[in-house]
Amino acid sequence: MARRDGTKLKNIDSMHVIMPLVYQGRCNNEAFLSETLDLTNVMAYLEKKKGLDPDYKYNLFQVMVTAMLKTITLRPKLNYFIADRTMYERNYISAGFTVKKEFKDDGDESLAVIKAKPDDTIDTIHEAIRKRVKERKDPNITDGATDFMDSLKNLPGPILKIIGSIFCWLDQKGLVPKSITDDYIFMNSVVVANIGSIGLGAGLHHLVEFGTTSLFLVIGEMKKRPFWDEEGNMTMKQSVDISLTIDERIVDGFYYAKSIRLFKKLIECPELLDRPLSEEVEF
Repeated sequence: MARRDGTKLKNIDSMHVIMPLVYQGRCNNEAFLSETLDLTNVMAYLEKKKGLDPDYKYNLFQVMVTAMLKTITLRPKLNYFIADRTMYERNYISAGFTVKKEFKDDGDESLAVIKAKPDDTIDTIHEAIRKRVKERKDPNITDGATDFMDSLKNLPGPILKIIGSIFCWLDQKGLVPKSITDDYIFMNSVVVANIGSIGLGAGLHHLVEFGTTSLFLVIGEMKKRPFWDEEGNMTMKQSVDISLTIDERIVDGFYYAKSIRLFKKLIECPELLDRPLSEEVEF
């Protein structure tokens, strides 16, 4: 049965055919990577962008999302996922994130998704994020996934368990209703969590079984850290820690390592984000 969100991969090596059969479960096959990024060039870049949109400023989150979407565009195997013990290539490139409606203990969260096109740049991604954040902060607007969960929460436990089992089966077959999957952040190429915005470091986040996301990016708090050059000289620079959670069944370590080098290149040279996502980058 064909999925609407992905195309079954046929011409892959035997290892990647067998691995989903033997090593089952996305959470059982998580691997964690972490990096400290020098933000000197990013901060100068954001300063240049400051006057372009005074009402909704360009920020680190938009840079990170755009850099990751460009990395996935140029490294398409990052957009693979495993469902029902079968490997697929996602039919779109997208990022999911949560929006806190109010910064207080009992403030609600809403789910937001943006989809990328080959000709997107940081300017169009900036506008897409602005639109989603504005929508989700409106107390009268909710997302389809949250609406569905709210409709179930008061049902008796046994009925909830049955519904949960049905939806897990639908998920494996790619049959969850589109009204739910369109807003569910774990149906996307990458989920991005900017926990630095609430003063936290870049912790390690787990993947989830329900859904198809095989890549999670956590952005920590910006702060000055020491950097050393080849001669041992130390300089304090604005920086950020990030962590990545991946499904190690998707591709090998070499492919992931090269993809991270590309991502770091985009952070070191943020002007590349002014170019279309599909434009190749030497790194």
